[in-house]
Amino acid sequence: MSTFSLDPGPDQIAVRDWLHGFAADVVRPAAAEWDEREETPWPIIQEAAKLGIYSLDFYAQQYFDPSGVGIPIAMEELFWGDAGIGLSIVGTTLAAVAVLANGTDEQIGTWAPQMFGTPDDVKVAAFCSSEPDAGSDVSALRTRAVYEEATDEWVLNGTKTWATNGGIAAVHVVVATVDPALGARGQASFVVPPGTPGLSQGQKFKKHGIRASHTAEVVLDGVRVPGHCLLGGKEKLDERLARAREGVRKSGRNAAMATFEASRPAVGAQAIGIARAAYEVALDYAKTRVQFGRPIIDNQGVAFQLADMKTRIDAARLLVWRASWMAATNQPFTSAEGSMSKLYAGETAKWVTAQAMQILGGNGFTREYPVERMHRDSAIYSIFEGTSEIQRLVIARAVSGLPIR
Repeated sequence: MSTFSLDPGPDQIAVRDWLHGFAADVVRPAAAEWDEREETPWPIIQEAAKLGIYSLDFYAQQYFDPSGVGIPIAMEELFWGDAGIGLSIVGTTLAAVAVLANGTDEQIGTWAPQMFGTPDDVKVAAFCSSEPDAGSDVSALRTRAVYEEATDEWVLNGTKTWATNGGIAAVHVVVATVDPALGARGQASFVVPPGTPGLSQGQKFKKHGIRASHTAEVVLDGVRVPGHCLLGGKEKLDERLARAREGVRKSGRNAAMATFEASRPAVGAQAIGIARAAYEVALDYAKTRVQFGRPIIDNQGVAFQLADMKTRIDAARLLVWRASWMAATNQPFTSAEGSMSKLYAGETAKWVTAQAMQILGGNGFTREYPVERMHRDSAIYSIFEGTSEIQRLVIARAVSGLPIR
């Protein structure tokens, strides 16, 4: 078992420095433009692909890094560059994690490469779970998947919402209900291959933050996918459903929850990247901005703000690294450590970016400085991948052992 360490090894440091250079030289200079355009930054994604950053191999190497901190280091550096562009670059990984968490080896080998495409023809993928009437309450999903034995096909009908890359993706991974009577335990994940008839993009959302990342509805109207597109296979699904109908509680993880459990520390690392970026801008500003004849950092009120910002960022990183290391070494989250990391990092990003705006004063409220964009971007981190309230519920249930509602 890998020993938990706060000292990244030479491999992790090399990746960190490489990604930091990309974030500083390519992502940051383009951040304001793509935020204003509210469009997917395909040229930046392609540049990342040519460098090997946007690729299945790169994320697989970080995912399987025995230290456990490969993914969080990568996420922090990219989102230090910009959250909207960062999410456009890493958004595909949520769909890839869904396949890794629920699929067979053959399915992983078939679909994961298609999600990224090639450096000359980049593709993106989408994970579709939330619905207009089912966000935090995944048991309320209405999208149905009905099996037709004669043709060995699944027929999907429903509407998904808040899907990163929804509609523009080559590969969509869709969570659907197979047996409504079983609630969340009656769901499964399906791959919808490129060009499948019946799948279309609904409305594209105009968002408060992360505006360079495409978010839209996905409409499924009589979408037919072959039987092999059911992640995990029908035999495994039938066994799980049979156990659920018999009332056996430990009948396997819910398809959507398995994805979110695996991704929460990584999402926390994204939030840390945003917070660190805002903190660095505020620190530099406080050391150079002169008021009443001295730099404003000479005032305890400002200096103490910065001290608290740095402390919270480091504390959030420790929680993320612990959860990531636990996941890499197959240790169970007995106290919901994954949720802890995402909760604290997300709340920290919102708080730190707000403090950064305050330190910059009127300048912080303008688009001449990046902290207002960072503040807008940070807001989503207490909402998506499980709201802060849901994370607290998960943690409370874990530490109490009670079905708190």
